[in-house]
Amino acid sequence: MSSSTSIVIVPGWRDSAPGHWQSLWAERLVGAVRVQQDDWITPSRAAWVASIGRSILAQAAPVVVVAHSLGCIATAHLPPEVAARIAGALLVAPADPERRSVLNDFAPVPYQKLPYRSVLVASSNDPFCPVRLAGAYARAWGSEFVRMQDAGHINLESGHGEWPLGMALLQSLLGESPAQRRPDNAHNLDPHSADSYQTL
Repeated sequence: MSSSTSIVIVPGWRDSAPGHWQSLWAERLVGAVRVQQDDWITPSRAAWVASIGRSILAQAAPVVVVAHSLGCIATAHLPPEVAARIAGALLVAPADPERRSVLNDFAPVPYQKLPYRSVLVASSNDPFCPVRLAGAYARAWGSEFVRMQDAGHINLESGHGEWPLGMALLQSLLGESPAQRRPDNAHNLDPHSADSYQTL
């Protein structure tokens, strides 16, 4: 990881459990900051966005965000002064806040282009967000789109504790290994490998 870049990990609804790839990365990546929320169960958009914003603005260096599920949607809601501090974002298994009433405060989802490079990873059978909707997010946000086959919600329950593909994508955002952006490299990184990799 470049010493000039900070990593801010943004969990989703109900937080990421021990053993989840976000939790493992928070432990292993030097200097990584994990966003904490006062209420993980009944989330408030204003509170979540404010907490994420404080975590990002507290970093001295440009930030790469690593968000999961509702954390992706909250990241898309960040105000311009916070988004300006973000150098890149890995947005994994974004939620559909209209599918669960407890998440409705995060709707409507912003459909504006993000002012930084982003990679959005979605699964063909995510129970919390149809892959077509995730693709629509990617197009609206200007994200590179990685579609995984039958990877569920890309969390611990779907077998994503260690997640080498995700780490390779993070490294590409950090600029460590540009070759890892190539689809033929990504296929061999994880048993739940991506079946397509394209910019939308």
